[in-house]
Amino acid sequence: MPTQAKTESVETLRARLAGVKAAVLTEYRGLSVHQLSDLRRQLKPVLGEYRVVKNRLARLALRDSPLDCLGPHLKGPTGLVLARRDPVALAKALAAFVKSNPALQIKLGYVEGQLVQPGELRALADLPPREVLLGHLVGGLQAPIAQLVHTLEGVLRGLVFALDQVRAKKEATASSRDGVRAQALPAQPMGEASEGAVEAPSE
Repeated sequence: MPTQAKTESVETLRARLAGVKAAVLTEYRGLSVHQLSDLRRQLKPVLGEYRVVKNRLARLALRDSPLDCLGPHLKGPTGLVLARRDPVALAKALAAFVKSNPALQIKLGYVEGQLVQPGELRALADLPPREVLLGHLVGGLQAPIAQLVHTLEGVLRGLVFALDQVRAKKEATASSRDGVRAQALPAQPMGEASEGAVEAPSE
């Protein structure tokens, strides 16, 4: 029967797991207390934490949670890395620590609802920072908008030009018609009696 202390440990860990976006199982065998403290210090800026857990209690805490899939992999000396914000930043911090402290073994990860292998975590660490990715996304969204604006401006310019051409053509047609009408009217000689006029009788 679990003791009060163990029950509280399970509940505390369960509370820490709430809202987690990324979790990484590690084996810390061979690391000193100083190295583990250094790992925690490096994870703090990316809002990550490192907890040494007892496997049996951790399985109970993971049960009926999205991270339950990690339960079967809890074997050996286990340290659990948790992050509630940016998984990429967490992966970068872990990769940097492992580079100088290869004794830390990455066993398995959980990122945004998916189990990920150590190689996938390394690939995640190689991604650009979140701010850069967002910048690329915004740029990608702006490009079609700019293209659309440019296209609309071209259409408007074409429409204005076409309207000018129609107006000029109408004016030219009207002027041409006025000229033709003027030429069609015969000139009447001065003093010539108009057709149908009655001559006055001579004296």
